[in-house]
Amino acid sequence: MKVTLIALYLFAFLSPLAAQIPLDSDSRIVIQESPVNENVPADSSEKVLMYVDQMPVFKEGDTAGLLQFISKNIIYPSEAVENDIQGKVYLGFVVRTDGTLSDVKVMRGVPGGSMLDKEAIRVVMLTSGKWNPGKQSGKPVNVRMNVPIMFHLN
Repeated sequence: MKVTLIALYLFAFLSPLAAQIPLDSDSRIVIQESPVNENVPADSSEKVLMYVDQMPVFKEGDTAGLLQFISKNIIYPSEAVENDIQGKVYLGFVVRTDGTLSDVKVMRGVPGGSMLDKEAIRVVMLTSGKWNPGKQSGKPVNVRMNVPIMFHLN
């Protein structure tokens, strides 16, 4: 059986999916506070924004580079292959002002596929420190990002 992986890039750039209500692995609604960009104090280095003047950029090639990095480094869990588990894992994380990641969470996982959730987190954490931070009014700020990663078996 041939195993392929399709990794999708940051949907914060490509679709309005970030506005959907996230579900946990049992399809229950996960309630989260959404940061608001309005009236953010200039000295607020701990605020986390969702939309900024300049979004964070993956240093190794922006969209194509992140896609290639994820595809190259992800390992499809053998347990998922054996049980024919596939689907999309939606991750949320914060790109800090120093280019590192924090607060990496599964926003919506694959039912019965916690091993896919863990692998998606592992590979996204490998990108920590490899980001140019987002900027608001020319100053680096913390930005919440989202990325869907698709696990697909052929």
